[in-house]
Amino acid sequence: MKKNVSLKDIAEQVGVSTALVSYVLNNKLKDRINKDVAAKIKQVAEDLNYRPNQIARSLKVQKTFTLGLIVADISNPFSSQIARIIEDEAKNYGYSVIFGSSDESAKKTGDLIKLFLDRQVDGLIVSLPEHTEEQLRYLKKSDVPFVLIDRYYPTIQTNSVSINNYAASQKAIQHLLDNGRKRIGIVAYKTALFHLNERIRGAVDLLADNASIGMVGINSINQDVITAIDSFLSDPQPVDSIFFTSNLLAISGLKYINSMGIKIPDQLAIVGFDETDAFDLFYAPISFMKQPLVELGCESLKLLFNSIENKESVASVELEAELVVRSSSIIKK
Repeated sequence: MKKNVSLKDIAEQVGVSTALVSYVLNNKLKDRINKDVAAKIKQVAEDLNYRPNQIARSLKVQKTFTLGLIVADISNPFSSQIARIIEDEAKNYGYSVIFGSSDESAKKTGDLIKLFLDRQVDGLIVSLPEHTEEQLRYLKKSDVPFVLIDRYYPTIQTNSVSINNYAASQKAIQHLLDNGRKRIGIVAYKTALFHLNERIRGAVDLLADNASIGMVGINSINQDVITAIDSFLSDPQPVDSIFFTSNLLAISGLKYINSMGIKIPDQLAIVGFDETDAFDLFYAPISFMKQPLVELGCESLKLLFNSIENKESVASVELEAELVVRSSSIIKK
């Protein structure tokens, strides 16, 4: 059986101490180690096909150097981009990330949480679906640090990173008003999720009695979006613009609007929420509310690592979304 390469083997070949090899391969004391020596150690480690003994390392420091990440749906551009950002940033801390999709299911979320805890992850970043108060309380009792990202329960104190969804919706609606739109339809999910309802609240508060809302079920998106748009356009005073409160709703709506031959933005202005490549491919590129994905991911990791070092640490971070204006919502001159 082939003998595993050890730190001592590398040290002997380079002619340095085992401790120095350990410092270099673990990225410690970087400013105090000669760069040429460090480069030689890394080259020898690569030549000898050195692989660190993660089990021994974990036992020594009582950490597995893995994190669990639960997103709503990894196929959704928002979730996949967040996952990539967190994975890349965690690598800078020496951590690996295990992913799972909840598929908006409370049961699947609970199963994933238990699976990750059984894998002894050092911490969790979770985007919770609706009706997951029980799973959240289970997490709080588990003694494993965690951070809620994007979604959270305002009545339950936890680490969380989110955006100001109320203000984001108001920016979108104000933009449409500033561009001469007077009758604005809102297409939103029928949900108990706080962050999505904040998007509705922000829009409705600004429009007051002039708000027209089409509610969409998570399991009947296409049909409900069509019903909402038909209702908006068949009204005696039809809408002249629509604000879609998620990218999936916007894509579904654009397909239907396009099939009816309605011209954007001449007949109907559109603003969406979240980035997606589909917005770029439409003949009138779609304006949208851009979430600060890099900041969401990085701030989540900062809070998580703070909690790993100090389990009493609890903090909430709220970020602002940016309105990206393109031709789907501006008046042509």
